[in-house]
Amino acid sequence: MTSDTALASEPTLLINGAWRSAPARFDVHDPATGERIGSADDAGVDDAAAAVDAAAAAAAAWRATAPDERARVLRDAAAAITADADRLSLLLTRENGKPLAEARGELGSTTGAMTWAAEQARRADGRVIDLGGSRRGAVLKQPVGITVAISPWNFPASMFLRKIALALAAGCTVIAKPAEQTPLIAKALVGHLVEAGLPAGVLNLLTTSQPDPLVKALLADPRVAKISFTGSTEVGLMLQRHGEGLLKRVALELGGHAPAIVLPDADVDETVAGVVASKFRTSGQSCIATNRLYVHGSLYERFCAALVERVSRLRVGPGTSDGVDLGPLIDESALRKLEEQVADAVRLGAKVLTGGSRLTDGELGNGAFFSPTVLTDVSDSAVLAQQEIFGPVLPVYSYADEQDVIAKANATSYGLAAYLYGADTGHLWSLAERLDFGVIGINDPFPLAPQLPFGGMKNSGIGREGGLEGIDGFLETKAVAQRV
Repeated sequence: MTSDTALASEPTLLINGAWRSAPARFDVHDPATGERIGSADDAGVDDAAAAVDAAAAAAAAWRATAPDERARVLRDAAAAITADADRLSLLLTRENGKPLAEARGELGSTTGAMTWAAEQARRADGRVIDLGGSRRGAVLKQPVGITVAISPWNFPASMFLRKIALALAAGCTVIAKPAEQTPLIAKALVGHLVEAGLPAGVLNLLTTSQPDPLVKALLADPRVAKISFTGSTEVGLMLQRHGEGLLKRVALELGGHAPAIVLPDADVDETVAGVVASKFRTSGQSCIATNRLYVHGSLYERFCAALVERVSRLRVGPGTSDGVDLGPLIDESALRKLEEQVADAVRLGAKVLTGGSRLTDGELGNGAFFSPTVLTDVSDSAVLAQQEIFGPVLPVYSYADEQDVIAKANATSYGLAAYLYGADTGHLWSLAERLDFGVIGINDPFPLAPQLPFGGMKNSGIGREGGLEGIDGFLETKAVAQRV
């Protein structure tokens, strides 16, 4: 098995089945220590053109490949990733910073998504319709074509391969661009797909530190049919507008500002555990992390006390250390942004119940660490009350009226995830129907599974990945009528 040291210095561009280098490389750092852990090739527009050429040349043969064979490649690659989980988990943690236990869990969800996509490869079929008399109709499902898959750094394995697996299962060829912070885990995962027998050109990997010119070059190519992007709402809106006069199929998984509503009949201890799990996983750097916590007034004081007690016990440190609950933020820029958000909230009257500052003691001094934080009395005009909080900071609000709290929960341009905690199942489901969000957890801090569609409403995105709906995003529907 290739060592991490060797992996960090190998070529990271895969084009037409061959690993190749770019004239320049960029460094990759461990956010827990600031240490350089390797480098990746810095792809440019010429590499983008070569990748499209390769994907176009491979498209017809891959489209004609039997669904069972596409599924086999995905299953074999998933099995290889599972067998290599220890090495991959360590690499993921060193690039991203999340604790090793979370990295292992992410790889498990990654292989689950791959095997689900493999199953869906055989279900991407159409139907025959009796149109009356001597007429018959058929609905055909065919791959949309060359797909550009752009994935983020916060879940650099699961979000990366979820897109790729569905596209490959549908019969599309793919150009994948991982985040510049986490190119090495992407390279390692793609390696397993190649070793599983994926034909040359079907999957191409471009790592780069300057994504804008590269992505613009890909979008300008008329052979590219679809872009699947997970990242910020700002970039997603730009991608939706940018096509050089060419209409592209677009799937966007963007930012969130998730509310969690705690009803008066909720179990306090169980709900606190769920909220902490939802909010502080990946150090709060998740688009579905709870960003606004609304607690009924009858529980508020007791709930806040229990929440602060639990949050204050969370251990922060390098993800490779035993017993760590939270790793660092991804980089210094993310840390400064969070510091500014908290300072703004405090300036406007917020109270810090625990945390609230950067951590610099001992081994934390070289990394981008922020203390797990709980705030109350946060003004509606505070930045973090209006924008996504991508860090371990949780504002808590008291509410009295259910109608009012539903209105507040929905009063955002985002619509990705929301959470409800309570005991009355029927009432919880009725509230879920009134929340304008694409993913809702009812007493469930992780409302995700390969069998469920994932995606948002409003400015949180377009399209779904996963579930029965997932593969449809990579298929075109064609109607055929015949008089017999």
